[in-house]
Amino acid sequence: MPVIDATLKRTFGFDEFKLGQRQVIETILAGKSAASIFPTGAGKSLCYQLPAVLEQGMTLVISPLLSLMKNQIDFLKSKNILAAKLDSGMSAEDYRSTLELARLGQLKILMIAVERFKNERFRTQLRQMNVSLLVVDEAHCISEWGHNFRPDYLKIPLYQKEFRIKKVLLLTATATPKVIGDMCKKFIVSRENVVQTGFYRKNLFLRIRPVAEEKKDALLRKVLVEKPDGPTIVYVTLQKTANRISQMLKENGLDAEAYHAGMKNEHREAVQNRFMAGKVATVVATIAFGMGIDKENIRKVIHYDLPKSIESYSQEIGRSGRDGNPSLCCLFGNKNGIPVLENFAYGDTPAIENIRHVLENIGQSKENLFEVRAYTLSRKADIRLLPLKTLLVYLEMANIISPKYTYFENYAFKYLLPAENIIEKFKGERAQFVKIILVNSKTAKAWTKVDIDNIVAESGYDRQRVLTALEYFHGKEWIDLQPKSAVEVFKILNSKFDIDSTAKDLANLFLEKEKKDVARLHAMIELFETDLCLAKSLSAYFGEELDYNCQRCSVCIEKEPVKLLSSDLPSLDMLDFHDLVQQLTDIAESPLPVALVTRFLCGIPSPRLFEYKARQMASFSRLEAYPYKTVEKWVQLHNK
Repeated sequence: MPVIDATLKRTFGFDEFKLGQRQVIETILAGKSAASIFPTGAGKSLCYQLPAVLEQGMTLVISPLLSLMKNQIDFLKSKNILAAKLDSGMSAEDYRSTLELARLGQLKILMIAVERFKNERFRTQLRQMNVSLLVVDEAHCISEWGHNFRPDYLKIPLYQKEFRIKKVLLLTATATPKVIGDMCKKFIVSRENVVQTGFYRKNLFLRIRPVAEEKKDALLRKVLVEKPDGPTIVYVTLQKTANRISQMLKENGLDAEAYHAGMKNEHREAVQNRFMAGKVATVVATIAFGMGIDKENIRKVIHYDLPKSIESYSQEIGRSGRDGNPSLCCLFGNKNGIPVLENFAYGDTPAIENIRHVLENIGQSKENLFEVRAYTLSRKADIRLLPLKTLLVYLEMANIISPKYTYFENYAFKYLLPAENIIEKFKGERAQFVKIILVNSKTAKAWTKVDIDNIVAESGYDRQRVLTALEYFHGKEWIDLQPKSAVEVFKILNSKFDIDSTAKDLANLFLEKEKKDVARLHAMIELFETDLCLAKSLSAYFGEELDYNCQRCSVCIEKEPVKLLSSDLPSLDMLDFHDLVQQLTDIAESPLPVALVTRFLCGIPSPRLFEYKARQMASFSRLEAYPYKTVEKWVQLHNK
């Protein structure tokens, strides 16, 4: 029996490989880079887990989501495979011990987020590790043609070269031929080592049900009680919709819970755990739910609202029927939600004056160092955190700035031992130094805030010695230390850049991304309204040519194209502009920027609007059902 078959059985408990797995694993073990393009739930993770067991060295996995990391680590530990993750929620002691295990070669798999490469301490340690394989999960994020582009992913090929990692494995479930080509080019993966198993799954029944907005609730109740019976995910766009629908279903005697990013972590986790254990029949969720959900018997995925793209749709329906049994994927065909989906794209596009604010900050920085306090800069520039992060990566790619290190401005701790007991453990000058530290640490309820500046001034020692002492106390379990308020420090590589032309170039990059996101949404509508078999059209989008119709989708059954419904909206000219923006005008600067007013009326949050407490104003999101560009023109006409 070949060694990989024996390992599959002995270590993982599986009798045979799923389609495509053997080919990828053999490629990796032969010392070559590869890409695994498998549908959701088709076993991509084994393609690196099994080689990691057999190879010398450690496998470094870049994953975009903490919950994915946790699930993978739990699985690996259950198979007695030495694996760990690094994340910002770890204690200093756990972080140190994990790095030490990796450095000593005692870990087979280490999982990180791509942002970990910004940490100078991690980069120093990584140079001492023997990394045999770099795995990039959700690798489509590197492509600007993809549906979930993440600028930090652009730097991963540079990291691969910097740390001399010879092999890379790219994993994704949703990549078009264009995206696959982009991934392979950036990571220098030979096309012959791309293993693509096909998108089509015959046990998924794709249905589109055209429905008027006011009749969606009744249709949802009807579909939920129809066959097939079993666990169900209902996808919606907005958090408030998830809350409303879960409540409506409960009032109608159906077992349902809401799940979205606005809930507290422990509440979200409890809902997910109950669903996984079969104690909740239906979860009404935003796209925050699903990544890392490995539940085989989901019988229905219902799109109450339209998904964001074809890729999102395919990922979401891919969570159903992983056990191979018949599963329903039902989409409510209504176009009314398109403006809300478009607003996600428009909301992430900073205005050129906002970009200029960041560039001027760089230009005014001293000693060629640019310090970024993310929340402060986001608020002052009025750029949301994710696009601000994107902007900083664009500036890195333009060789204007380069990440140097991250430090924490504030430190706080909880006493695990009384202060006097800690002081008693030292003598002479050290006891006096410890006393100065603790006297200058003020307790408010549970947490004690450290005044580092006062300690430095009073003791005569530098900041680093104070932090070393605090870390020592933490390591001894005398205190629970928590660093707060991270400051990213960038080295300015080019202080002579032209602000005007750079702002224009960067604004164009964001506008291009916006156009792609909006075009992707409308391409999805075209696919749903096609007169071709839905399964065939969907497969063709991902580069798989089916030579037959599925005979089970809406188009195949009805023998005619689906037409999504929409409702006409009242003319904006019937509304009083000044009445709508009066509350905002009373509190904000004058004149109000057009972009700010448009976002306010369309319900698109921004740091400035958050500062104004705009969500509490009566007119916030009043025009969210209208196309953004229509509202923008109307605002330009009246905002005088």
